[in-house]
Amino acid sequence: MRITHTAAAAVIGLVLAGAAGCGSAPARSESSSSAPASQALACRPPPTRKEIEDLFDRWNRSLQTGDPRAVVANYAERSILLPTLSNVPRVTPAEKEEYFKHFLENKPSGVVTYRFFESGCNSAFDAGLYTFTFARTGQKVPARYTFTYAWDGKQWLITSHHSSAMPEPVR
Repeated sequence: MRITHTAAAAVIGLVLAGAAGCGSAPARSESSSSAPASQALACRPPPTRKEIEDLFDRWNRSLQTGDPRAVVANYAERSILLPTLSNVPRVTPAEKEEYFKHFLENKPSGVVTYRFFESGCNSAFDAGLYTFTFARTGQKVPARYTFTYAWDGKQWLITSHHSSAMPEPVR
């Protein structure tokens, strides 16, 4: 089955609205906490393209620090990392920190080469292609990425991050 760009955008919009608590109530996994409705955030205006680009830049700058804790600070407490160079999902801050400790050893820097984004009530979705350059080895790794973000009342935080090396040679 082929999904058109318009259909994909509509599905993403529904997911974003549900994930942010706008519209109908989203399905919750058994492990999710249920906050009282009184703690629900007011719907923040959707981020602009520039704001979404800035979120990636913030994450990328944190890589440049070489400090795994600085990178993990970009992630919500309840979030998942499906990393580029590991088969192991990282859910806790400690698991993410352990991954980034090793990832940062080669001094990575990312550049987005293609971006598709959607944003909604207290949530944003940024997916596309990026290339990591590792300063220590000179290696370049083209990869696919997806970031989802949620507004926590103070800042945008990553709620899910998937990254995988491109399966075919890049031309």
